[in-house]
Amino acid sequence: MPTPYRNGTSRRFALNWSRALLRRCLMALGVSASVVLTACTTQPPAPAPEVSASPVSPVTPVPSTNAASAGAMPGSVTPPPASTPPAGAALRRPAPQAESTLGTQWGEGRDSQVQTIQAARLAPDQPNATVALRYSDEASIRRSLGASADRQLNVLMDGGKVEWSVRDAADRPLPIYSVRGRSGDFQVAGRHGERYELVYLNRSQRNYEVVATVDGLDVLTGQPGSVRSGGYLLRPGETLRIEGFRKSRNEVAAFRFSSRDNAYAANTPAGSPRNIGVIGTAVFEVRLGQTPPARGPNAFPADGGGRGDEGYAPPPRYR
Repeated sequence: MPTPYRNGTSRRFALNWSRALLRRCLMALGVSASVVLTACTTQPPAPAPEVSASPVSPVTPVPSTNAASAGAMPGSVTPPPASTPPAGAALRRPAPQAESTLGTQWGEGRDSQVQTIQAARLAPDQPNATVALRYSDEASIRRSLGASADRQLNVLMDGGKVEWSVRDAADRPLPIYSVRGRSGDFQVAGRHGERYELVYLNRSQRNYEVVATVDGLDVLTGQPGSVRSGGYLLRPGETLRIEGFRKSRNEVAAFRFSSRDNAYAANTPAGSPRNIGVIGTAVFEVRLGQTPPARGPNAFPADGGGRGDEGYAPPPRYR
């Protein structure tokens, strides 16, 4: 199942640089100066209200409508002269990204049972961690990164408490590339026609909600991804496998690497071709409530407050 966080880092760095430039200019004129900077602060998130959970795959999913991504800190600064870039500018430059040659298709149906639980996010307005993995074929990724390519098999989230990997049909982790010496800018190497799964291992004693998107679409609903959407429950010490877009309480459509034209996001009204080639995950720590008792058979599940199969991802409509 990437989000900017509200902090003053980029603004503070730029203002510090401006202060140094101002000092040099004034010293050249024989004048000294003192610049006072105001620290940026944010308010702590409000307590999370109780929310009802939504379906899960191998384990139980938890929906929540209380999470929202924070905006970036506004501010304008004077850029440095082109001839004298600030120290470390090369390290802040975005890593080279291979243009994605792949998309994710709505694959064959696979059995996957879900149930509903009660849960609440501890910090509804801010995920514990968010990660985006771009994907393309391995040759394109290695060509774009060149000699700086670094290879790993999983990504650590929330300080290593959650391990995230992308695995093929034989349960082998797909290689994840980044620039050597840097964190982030991850790129997953896929193969056309191959089935894959998103696999999360919880190494902590905490309960997490995992909100995942593929090609910009929520894996539960097939709608544009948002951290406000519900997700899957990841219990302490357990492994969660998300095998595809959820079609109902009992079935998912497998994730399969495909051409961009055949991608689900290119063949459903909620999708956008510009988001093809990226997989996102946000994790929230949650507090669990009581699991509702199992219900017996119902001839009319959509009535009387039952959810039925509505609210899940609709099938693609190929052109």
